[in-house]
Parts: sequence; structure tokens; C-alpha cells
Amino acid sequence: MMKKNLLLWLFVAIILIWGFETFNTAGDSVGNKNDYVAFKEELSSGQIKSVKIDGRTINAERKTGEKFKVIIPISDQDLLPKLEEHKVQTTGVLPEEPSLLLSIFISWFPMILLVFVWIWFMRASQGGGKGAFSFSKSKAREFREDEVRTTFVDVAGCDEAKEEVKELVDYLREPEKFQKLGGKIPRGVLLVGQPGTGKTLLAKAIAGEAKVPFFSISGSDFVEMFVGVGASRVRDLFAKAKSKCPCIIFIDEIDAVGRKRGIGIGGGHDEREQTLNQLLVEMDGFDGNEAVIVIAATNRPDVLDPALLRPGRFDRRVTVGLPDIKGREQILKVHTRNVPIAEDVDIKKIARGTPGFSGAELANLVNEAALAAARKNKNLVSQNEFELAKDKLLMGPELRSKVMNEKEKINTAYHESGHAIVGRMLPGFDPVYKVTIIPRSRALGVTMYLPENERLSYTKDYIEDTIATLFAGRIAEEIIFGENNVTTGASNDIERATYWARNMVIKWGMSKKVGPQLMEGEETENYLGGSSSSLRAMSDSSQDLIDSEIKAILDHNYSRAKEILESNIDILHAMKDALLKYETIDSAQIDDLMARKPVREPSDFNPVSGSGSDEDSNSGNKEAKDNAGIENGNPETVSVPKEGSKDGEDRDKPVKPSQDSF
Repeated sequence: MMKKNLLLWLFVAIILIWGFETFNTAGDSVGNKNDYVAFKEELSSGQIKSVKIDGRTINAERKTGEKFKVIIPISDQDLLPKLEEHKVQTTGVLPEEPSLLLSIFISWFPMILLVFVWIWFMRASQGGGKGAFSFSKSKAREFREDEVRTTFVDVAGCDEAKEEVKELVDYLREPEKFQKLGGKIPRGVLLVGQPGTGKTLLAKAIAGEAKVPFFSISGSDFVEMFVGVGASRVRDLFAKAKSKCPCIIFIDEIDAVGRKRGIGIGGGHDEREQTLNQLLVEMDGFDGNEAVIVIAATNRPDVLDPALLRPGRFDRRVTVGLPDIKGREQILKVHTRNVPIAEDVDIKKIARGTPGFSGAELANLVNEAALAAARKNKNLVSQNEFELAKDKLLMGPELRSKVMNEKEKINTAYHESGHAIVGRMLPGFDPVYKVTIIPRSRALGVTMYLPENERLSYTKDYIEDTIATLFAGRIAEEIIFGENNVTTGASNDIERATYWARNMVIKWGMSKKVGPQLMEGEETENYLGGSSSSLRAMSDSSQDLIDSEIKAILDHNYSRAKEILESNIDILHAMKDALLKYETIDSAQIDDLMARKPVREPSDFNPVSGSGSDEDSNSGNKEAKDNAGIENGNPETVSVPKEGSKDGEDRDKPVKPSQDSF
């Protein structure tokens, strides 16, 4: 492609040079083959036999038969008399006057050439025909049958979704099988799921399995600032699809064009709504024998127009949810097919340690592990690289350049030890996976928990254990340093604990005094990525009751956590010492501490640096999921994988807090 463009530009340059030389230096190309003074001397001496005068050019012939040319430099009035005097045969040539059309062409040729060059450049910069000359044409990318190589083998972790769409493949391969029994395949399939769950990959797999053309376009590609362009593009897209049927049209992020009507500017007559209207018409205008299936993807089905979701249009809704532990294992196997992994890599262990990860995040995990191994000049990716990559994605990269003084280190060590001890002592809570006082992302220290089993809902006991664990870091500071020396590091812990307690009272019916009634108003997005609700209008006594119940829950679990730490003060001190020595301790070392045994050293512990991790802190950053803000200079980070959440469920249900950070 580069050579082709270079040759094209070289050709244009040659044409420009030729035109300039032809039309601006006409006549100057005739060489002065003989000196004019010498010519006149030869004329005076009688050596010239004949001349032919053409403007300022003289074609002369000597008596010896030799011919030559000479240019008259200035007007010479004595030339003709001398020619007559020496009886030289003289002829003249009338000047040839160009035609009117040729004169116009010569004068306008440079401008015409520049216009054509500009048009070519504009078309090339806009994708070869996708510019002004085809402004209303569809921007969909068309893939032929042999160009889509993705199949169901490449899609893992969403077995239920694959089963839902397999009959689409059968219909596209053998439509007569369904038509002879009067069956009608769904004209539109809506793939719903969180970002990164594989909706686009699943749509490509359908086309790859069915071996049919595949048209791919984003919802935002329809809408332009010019009214009517989007509707025209919709018509053009469906016209192309009908000429290639059976085929699949895939519209990614359809909520960009399919939002509910009547809320736009200008009374609902804006460009987006016209585009949506045309889309509704095209989807409802299929004939019975046209095997054109529209597949759309979105993670916001709640904002779509009801007319788009009615039977006859998108009449089938397939949920592509987050994978469970078995699905994560399958996804990891797919992404490690082309990665040389060591024998010690345990895919099941990695899958268990990544709850709430989507398929895209698992692919990123494998890539980060491969990059970590490449930085160490390894030939195989080991389990250690996968663990480092997992910690990096969950907690953020290590920030060893963020230097803490000794007092801050001790405070952070006690804080994280409090979280770990209370979390371990509560039998219904998730096991403690790792504790570190190495600054990561925006956190000075992190305590990580990993669930033993997948959870789709949470009990009252589990939520109260969560609140007690959140308070444990502040309580550890209070026990060791006193009430007047606690830091702002627990601000995010307090915020999250209050969130759980408040929803227990006003939404989840977990308060005996308030009872199972909804005490909320309009929904707003909360800091955990879900939705929270403001209190509705109610009496002062009801508000006081809600406040007192929230405080009672918080106080009860604060007391529980404090009692646990005070009765295990020796473990608190021992864990602090271990964190100051190793900076990071894992579950095996925590087991030693809880059993009041000597702490084993990490396998990769470096006594010189005091670090048990060799992760490159200058590598790329993916911060821990769902970060909270910064208060009084103490950064805090929250990682909250939404394990088991599905579209259509209550988005405000308690989400598993997988780490506590200082």
C-alpha cells in the first residue's frame, strides 16, 4: 500500500512538472546552435544559401549544404536588406494561433489538475469513498463468509447464551427446515451483559458457525449532525444486507441510537429519533423469506425504546453474564492456548482467585502475566507471573517510589492487620488471601479476600461480618495509638460500612423495627457502580427511626470487631511485625500467625530489599476495581468485583467487598 501511494504521488509530481515546463517555457527549448554575430558575418561573406524565418528562429543553410539554427536576440531591421543584398533565398512561417478551447485548456490546466489532486486526497483521507461522495451510505464493515473465522470454540464462559443462539445457526444453514413447519426465527436478538463479557465475540461466532456474511456497525455510526443522514444509512445498510441474505447484521452499543423517544431536543424530531424510527420500520418490514437476522449488543437495556424490544423486532433477549468459576477456567484455557505456560501453572487456582472477572479482564490477566515473564527474559509463563498479574489487576501496581516514613508504615501495618484478623476470626466471611503494606494504586496498604464459593446473594450475617471487618482497621489504630491518634485512613471503610447498614434498613428489610418496607426515593448511581436511592418524603419520626437503626447496626459490629482484636492483641502485634519485615504476607503466613506459630518466609523473599515481590512498578496501570476518592491526603482504594450479578436483577444488592484498603 505504501509503495502504491508513493508511485501515485510520483506520477502526480511528474505531471505537474511537465505541465509547468510545457505551458510556461514554451519556445525556450530551442537551442542557439550558432552565434547570431557569426551568422551575420557568414551572410556578409556570401556563405548563406537560404533561410527560413519562424518568429525569432532562423533555419539557415550554407552553400556547402550544412544546416543550422540561430536565434534572433533582438529586433534587427537590417536583416532583410542584407538578405536581399546577397540574394539569399528567404521564406517565412506564419505563426499558428491556438483554438479558443485549447487556449482555455492551457490557461486552466494547472487549476484543474490541483482540483483533481485535492479530490483524490480528500477521498483517500476519508477511507476511499466514505467521504462527501457517499455521506449517506452505511459505514458498516462487511465480512464475507470465509473472513469470519471465529466459532463457538473460541467463546467460553457463557454456555447458556451459546445454547440460546445455536438455533440461529441452524436456521441460517437450513431455513427450509423451520419454514416448512411454519416456524419463524427471531428477527432480532439482543445481547445484554456487562462490558467485556463477550457479546461481540458471540455475535461473530454465530456468523462464523453459520458461514454467512456479517455486517458490523456501531450505533454511533448512524447518527450525524445532519438531519436525515442516519435514516439514510439505516436504509442503505438493510438494502445491502437483503442483497446478501442469509446474513447477520450486528449493531454494537445500540443504546447510542435506540434510546427512548420523546426526550430529545425539539419535541422528539431530532436526528437520533429519526434514525430510530427508520430502524423500527426496516426491522418490521422483512418478508417471510428474507433470512436477515439483526443482533445487537448493549449493557444498558433499561434505556432502550419499548418499540424496539417488542415481538417482531428484538423479540429474543440473551443475557451474557459474568462467568462462574467453571466459565473462568474455560476462558483462561482459551486465552492460554498460544501462551507457553510452565508446568506449575494451575488454571483452576487462577480461576478461583478471580471472582467477578469478565472475559476481557481474564484476557488482560493472561497478557499481563506474559509481559511480566518477558521482562524477566523467561521462556515460559509460570504461576508466579499469573499471581503477580492478578494482584496488579485487583490492587493496582506496586508504587515503591511512594516512600512512607516509619510511623506511617507501623500505622498501616496495624490497620491492615486489624482487617485480616477480624476477617479470619469471623467464620462466615471470605478467607483472607493476602495482606500488603506496599502502596498500590491510591492505597497505602491492602487486605485481599477471596470467596471459597460463588455467591449470587448475601445473608444478613455476611453483611454484618463485612461491616465488622471494615471497622477493624480503625479499631486497631484506636487500640494501639489511642482515640486521639487515629488517622483518616479509615474514611473509605466508614463510607462503605454506612452504605451496607443504610441499605439493610431502607431497602433490604433487615431491621426489625423498620420492617420489610421500601424506604427509598429516586435512584441515583452510587460509588460502587450500582444504584442507590435517596430517602423519600416521610415523617421526622420515621427518619429518626431509620437513623437510629443504622447507628445500632454500625455500633453492634464495631463492638464485635473491637472485642475480637482486644482478645487477640498478641496476634495483632505479631502480624504487624511480619508486615514490617516482609511487606507482603499470604494466606499460609497468616495461618502461622493465627496459630501463634513462627512465620515462615516467602519463597521469593529478598532479605536485602525486604520485599517478597518482584513486580515491575513502572509497568502499565489498571487500578483496582471501583476506586473511591481521597480524603485528607490518605488515599483509599476499594476493589468490588460484582460477583454473580446479572442484568435485570437489583443493581443495588450488596456487592462483595473483596479488599479493604488503607
